Amino acid sequence: MTRTSQRLLPSLGVAGLAGLLAVAVAGPADARGKREEAAAELAAARLTGPPLMAVVSIGDQRITVYDADGKILQAPVSTGRSGYETPAGIYSVIQKEREHYSNLYFDAAMPFMQRITWSGIALHAGALPGYPASHGCIRMPVGFAEQLFDMTKLGLRVVVVRDDMRPVQFSHPALFKPGPIRAQVAAAAPAVDTSADDLQTRRMRLGAPPPAATEAPRTWRAVAAARRAEAERLSEKTEEARRAAVKAHAEFARTMKSVRIAEHTVRRAEMQLAQVEREMGEKSSPELEEKKAAVGTTLSEAKAQVDTFRAEVQGKQAAVVAAREAARAAETARSDAATAAKIAENKLAPVAVLISRQTQTLYVRQGFRPIFDTPVTIRDPDAPIGTTIFTAVNYIDDGADVSWTALAMYPGATATPQTAGGKAQRRGGSSRAEPAATDAAAAKAAIERVSIPQEVVERIAEFIGPGSSLIISDEPPSKETSQGTEFVVVMSGEPQGGIKSRRRSSYGGEGFYRRSPYGYSGPFSSW
Repeated sequence: MTRTSQRLLPSLGVAGLAGLLAVAVAGPADARGKREEAAAELAAARLTGPPLMAVVSIGDQRITVYDADGKILQAPVSTGRSGYETPAGIYSVIQKEREHYSNLYFDAAMPFMQRITWSGIALHAGALPGYPASHGCIRMPVGFAEQLFDMTKLGLRVVVVRDDMRPVQFSHPALFKPGPIRAQVAAAAPAVDTSADDLQTRRMRLGAPPPAATEAPRTWRAVAAARRAEAERLSEKTEEARRAAVKAHAEFARTMKSVRIAEHTVRRAEMQLAQVEREMGEKSSPELEEKKAAVGTTLSEAKAQVDTFRAEVQGKQAAVVAAREAARAAETARSDAATAAKIAENKLAPVAVLISRQTQTLYVRQGFRPIFDTPVTIRDPDAPIGTTIFTAVNYIDDGADVSWTALAMYPGATATPQTAGGKAQRRGGSSRAEPAATDAAAAKAAIERVSIPQEVVERIAEFIGPGSSLIISDEPPSKETSQGTEFVVVMSGEPQGGIKSRRRSSYGGEGFYRRSPYGYSGPFSSW
């Protein structure tokens, strides 16, 4: 296929793309039947909340998408073939492009691309022969890829497992709960007049110290709600001030017009009076005397009007100046409130915590950036702990807590690639009708082996909300974890050809240097 024809693909629409793809990937009747069954399941899937997690099963060659309440979408996939295996591990969506082309594999089209590593592994639409066939990416049906692309946001958790697993509802006292703000930027946006403040003063106010100890503890959720409300209130106030300034200027303009009309009347009366006086110098008559008196009266009245209107002009002009200053002050307050609301909203971004048994360290990231790391204690540190992802899905108890799910990479708390079975990638479609459920007892055993200092718990709790996650793993953060990614955790005992094949002088993949939004000139440093 030529590049021109590839670029025509997105313009064909879902139906046209699906037709082309059906011809391109036509295979044995049984494989097609399985793919059609999966498509039927997709059509019948419920569509509820936003996606929180996508689980890609290498062995079953399918992807299942979950929201806060369970499965919402499922479709067949084609993962990396032998030598280019899609590595089992934990990723997240870090970039989205509706129309994307590979700069490594012959400019190949990758519609509805959702990148999960900067080295080039991504979810995208592509051919589905019914078995692993890509160079490490995760190919999906075109219609499904488009639907998923439109539903997801950056940060969507993507978990690649050998054999399909599904998350289960999970609760435990050791899981993080939303807590009060500890940072110095905790105070709500000040509801005070900032018209006389300079930029530095306003910045200081935005970073003002937290409320007094006698006030109720504040959370970023409450602060964000308060600051949103304040920003909306000040937006309305700004609009009112703008309208008042417009009205004051209109009144000033009307008064100035009245002044100009009165001044014009004065000039005309003066000219008429001069004309009458010239005529009276030549010949006097009662008619000219009467006309002079009338013109004089008009002139006097016009001069009085000029004096009156000019006096009003001074007041109207002062009102315009005051209204404009009030509008500027209101706009400054609105801008500061909007900035404060944005700061609070950013604090609500999901926080990710990774606890690595190998490094005995707890790592925290938020907004694709590292926050801090600290040593932790893991009981029996030489014994495997497996890999389990705990995800906060909903606020409960009026925001005082969050509900969680747990997803294990393998069955059992201490399961590893070596103890969980073979590594063979099956060919020919799904081997199980439903993914295996995560063992809640095993997840409980894993979390109870970790001891986190209370100060660290409180520091993390400040940012906990839906979408936040806790990963407990034998593995350390992968070298793919970098500026501009969520945690990437790769299972060390699984084939990693899809990543290793991209580690070359140019750092390989889908145009790392050219497409990274951060503009770095070389590979990101690892943790």
